[in-house]
Amino acid sequence: MKTVLITGGTKGIGLGIAKVLLKEGMKVAITGRNLETVNAAVESLKKEGLENVIGIQSDVRSLEDEQKAVNKTIEHFGSLDVMIANAGVGNFAPIDEMSSKQWNDVIDINLTGVFNSTKAAIPALKKSEGYLITIASLAGANFFPKGTAYNASKFGLVGFTQAAMLDLRPYNIKVTTIMPGSVASFFNNHQPSEKDAWKIQPEDIGKLVLDLLTMHPRTLPSKIEVRPSRPDLK
Repeated sequence: MKTVLITGGTKGIGLGIAKVLLKEGMKVAITGRNLETVNAAVESLKKEGLENVIGIQSDVRSLEDEQKAVNKTIEHFGSLDVMIANAGVGNFAPIDEMSSKQWNDVIDINLTGVFNSTKAAIPALKKSEGYLITIASLAGANFFPKGTAYNASKFGLVGFTQAAMLDLRPYNIKVTTIMPGSVASFFNNHQPSEKDAWKIQPEDIGKLVLDLLTMHPRTLPSKIEVRPSRPDLK
């Protein structure tokens, strides 16, 4: 059964993906910057009877951290078949008000962080002829006010992933970017509630990932846009 490493796997989309894949019998490692949060997420999964999971403290902004996360995953499970680069943040402000720190945080995590996760995972993925999945956003195709940093990071991530797909395809490594619209997650300090029932749920992205991992080897959906089937009618 496949071994999967999910960055930013302690809540939201990352945790939703972990739940779906664990229920299918896969082996999952989740990462996060805060050790207490990582441990709490692992404990919550185990309370649901999902035992084949480990947590690793790692900051995607550090290539060294990401290499250690890959190594720990392989040491524990024996291999790495799938890297899911999910960690992301959002800072939103008009360009004339955005600080350098806000800009750098978004670019360093959403774009350079994916480079680090990918770079660290490639040797293992070459051995397993595995899969790289990045979680981008519809903000990688649609720009909006106050979105200079976020749009730049996600437009860049889509381009990065598509180019990486061409680089890695000769090694029988599949590469896909998923571009969700509105998701009921904790992104940008949002607290999910019943009002978010119209949105994509984190487990929906997990099921989409599962579809990718079980698709025939000859077929590669390299870029997937996914949005709520209906708008928020309020």
